[in-house]
Amino acid sequence: SFPLIMQNVHRYFLYLAVLFLIVLSVDVWKAAWFSNGFGIGVGTIVLAINVVLLGGYTFGCHSLRHLAGGFLDQFSKSPTCFRAYTCVTCFNRRHMLWAWLSLFWVGFADLYVRLCAMGIWHDFRIV
Repeated sequence: SFPLIMQNVHRYFLYLAVLFLIVLSVDVWKAAWFSNGFGIGVGTIVLAINVVLLGGYTFGCHSLRHLAGGFLDQFSKSPTCFRAYTCVTCFNRRHMLWAWLSLFWVGFADLYVRLCAMGIWHDFRIV
């Protein structure tokens, strides 16, 4: 039925979200390389925080909990799966907090990049 099919679609979007995190991580790596070598600017930190917050939200998803340890009827059968399930559960306890923080930070990161690209803000280099 209709409402339940959306839960199954949610599981498949998890894989897309992980791929998106990889793309954003590559962007952070590229932002750390300036024309004269490696460095860290305010924009690098803004983009890195963006990846951390989105990663906390993604890796705290209940779909990942199901993938990490939900296939087992008894956790004692696989201690490795139980540890993975426990790790994801730690993120899942604050799933809504991760959601709100990442929502606002994505907006700020987009605004920061846009204003730097327009020349309104300058990306200060720290290192």
